[in-house]
Amino acid sequence: MSTAPASAVPAIPRSLFVFALLYGGMTCIAGVLGAKQVTLPFGLAVEAGIFPFLLLVVLASTVSELHGAQTANRLVRYGFIPLVTAIALIWIVIQLPTDPSMYEPAKPAFPIILGQSWRLMAAGILAYGVSQFLNVYIFSKLRGTSGKWLPVRGAIASAISQIVDTLIFITVSFYGVRPIADLMVGQALAKVVLSFVLVPFLIMGFVALGRHLDGTRAAASAA
Repeated sequence: MSTAPASAVPAIPRSLFVFALLYGGMTCIAGVLGAKQVTLPFGLAVEAGIFPFLLLVVLASTVSELHGAQTANRLVRYGFIPLVTAIALIWIVIQLPTDPSMYEPAKPAFPIILGQSWRLMAAGILAYGVSQFLNVYIFSKLRGTSGKWLPVRGAIASAISQIVDTLIFITVSFYGVRPIADLMVGQALAKVVLSFVLVPFLIMGFVALGRHLDGTRAAASAA
């Protein structure tokens, strides 16, 4: 029995493999954590799903920095797979009969926490796609030919994309149901602040980690 030569196996950079796994996980957990509203310093209130979503922004920018915008856009496209799959599985589980012996407080809590209307689901998918592609586009355009100012580029791209994410998500989710102006301003402000406070450090850390992972892999292959 013949086997394909090792050179025929596509080489995937270690950093890209690790970051893609983490990216897929964050697309799934963002909707779950979004069920809780948290209060940040200085009275900023935001849904907790912003934290995994900021990681999505950082990971996409990191992949763009290390492997190019085309690869980062591909990562964003593939991110729809775990996102839609998670939404579908949650919907199926909610429709299934509940075990009568299930812990009583969890029976009503589960569909309340994880159940979403079609508008919320559509808003999440649309906001994810537009904002993530926009983040990669802005980040790659700011990079130019020098590649300098990594933290600043990451923060600016994140802030702009997060504003767009908020505009899309809140409009699609709540327009005609409740007043959205104050909610939109508060969420956008919180996301912009977090983009400039957290993203610069996160993106520097992830880029450094990615270079370390790929350097370790290269050294091991050459040994």
